[in-house]
Amino acid sequence: MSGNREPAAKLRADCANCFALCCVVPAFAVSADFAIDKPAGRACPNLRSDFRCGIHSELPRRGFTGCTVYDCFGAGQQISQVTFGGHDWRTAPHTAKSMFEAFPIMRGLHELLWYLTEALTLPQAHPLHGELGQALDETERHTRDSPDALKALDLATHRHEVSALLLRVSELVRAGVRRKPKDRRGADLIGADLRGADLRAANLRGAYLIGADLRGADLRGADVIGADFRDADLGGADLTGALFLIQSQLDAAKGDGATKVPPSLSRPTRWLSGPD
Repeated sequence: MSGNREPAAKLRADCANCFALCCVVPAFAVSADFAIDKPAGRACPNLRSDFRCGIHSELPRRGFTGCTVYDCFGAGQQISQVTFGGHDWRTAPHTAKSMFEAFPIMRGLHELLWYLTEALTLPQAHPLHGELGQALDETERHTRDSPDALKALDLATHRHEVSALLLRVSELVRAGVRRKPKDRRGADLIGADLRGADLRAANLRGAYLIGADLRGADLRGADVIGADFRDADLGGADLTGALFLIQSQLDAAKGDGATKVPPSLSRPTRWLSGPD
C-alpha cells in the first residue's frame, strides 16, 4: 500500500562517525538480550579505545543480542559531529554529561524524522502533506539545536503531536481496504499462534508480538509502529507495504528467504544463515 521510501542517509546509523554513544548512554541489565549489567552513562567493557566494539562479530554468541537490534536512526553521528563538532567525550571529558543527555533526545527526533519521511511518500496521505511537511521542518530544526536547547525541549509533547498526525496518516492509508481492518493496537499477542493470519491493514501499533508465530501471515499495509517483534517468527510472512516498519523490528525477529520485506529495508543476514 505504501510507495518506496528512501530516508536521507543522515537517518541511518554511521558508527564510524559516532563516539559509540549507544555503548555508553543506555543502561542494560542481565537478560536474554544482554550478558551483563551496565548502568547508564558508563562505557560497556567491550568498548575499545577507538570507539569500536571488541566483540562486534560475536555479539549474539557472547550474549549481546540487544546490541544487534539497536538503531539510533543516525542520531549518534549527528550528536558527535554536528551538535558537539567532533569533540569526543574521552578527549574532551567536560562534554560527556551534556553529550550523554542530548543523545536520547536526538534519537527520539531522528526516529520521528524517519516516520515523517515515510509518511510523505504515501500518496493516500496527500491531504496531510502540508501538515507533515511542517512537522518534518520543525523536527529537523530541533536536530540543529544546541545541547542546552535539546535538553530544554519537551520531546514528549512533540512526539505526542507527531504521533497523532501519523495516526491520521495510517487511517487514511488503511481506509482503502474493502473489509474492516483488525484493530489490535497495544494488544498482548506474546507467543500467539498467528500462522497464516490475515492481518492486512491491521492496526498493530504498540502490539506485543514477542515470540509470536507469524509464519505465512499477511501483514501487507499493517501499521506496525512500535510493535515488538522480538523473536517473532516471520517465516514466509508478507510485510510488503507495512506502515512504519523499521529495520530494528526485522533484526529482532526471525525470518527466512521467503519473508517479504519493504524494498527500503534489509533482510537480516541471519535469516538465511540460521541462528548463531
